[in-house]
Amino acid sequence: MSDPKRILVLFAHPAFQASRVNRLLSQAIKDIDGLTFHDLYKTYPEFDIDVPAEQELLLSHDIYIVQHPLFWYSTPAIIKEYLDLVMEHDWAYGSHGKALTGKQVMHTVTTGGRESAYRTDGFNGHTVREFLLPLESTAKLCGMTFVPP
Repeated sequence: MSDPKRILVLFAHPAFQASRVNRLLSQAIKDIDGLTFHDLYKTYPEFDIDVPAEQELLLSHDIYIVQHPLFWYSTPAIIKEYLDLVMEHDWAYGSHGKALTGKQVMHTVTTGGRESAYRTDGFNGHTVREFLLPLESTAKLCGMTFVPP
């Protein structure tokens, strides 16, 4: 029998105290065995990300769930900073960068609008999946499997 998959939730909400949905989602999953809940804003309030520690954390898990609100049609700033620093060339991608190959990643995304606003014919003119295309491309570049939201 194979070992159970270890799940890492990378959580990012810059205004967590004002969030209803993310607070409920976070509380519901914190005590699940085999799941590590990692609040990026709480861990790195000054954005001073510890790259070696984060790379070790990624290596010790099989599945990544990035939980965040959709901010200005993208991720909160700390997720971009995380990707810029932690997903280093020749570690996460490049000719020698195979550290994350075969891992799975998905995004649990909340929005301030209704589902109908996130359609091609809706208020925002695009689906949530379309707004996540850069993140899907990042996963592919790093040899990961992107699981659609």
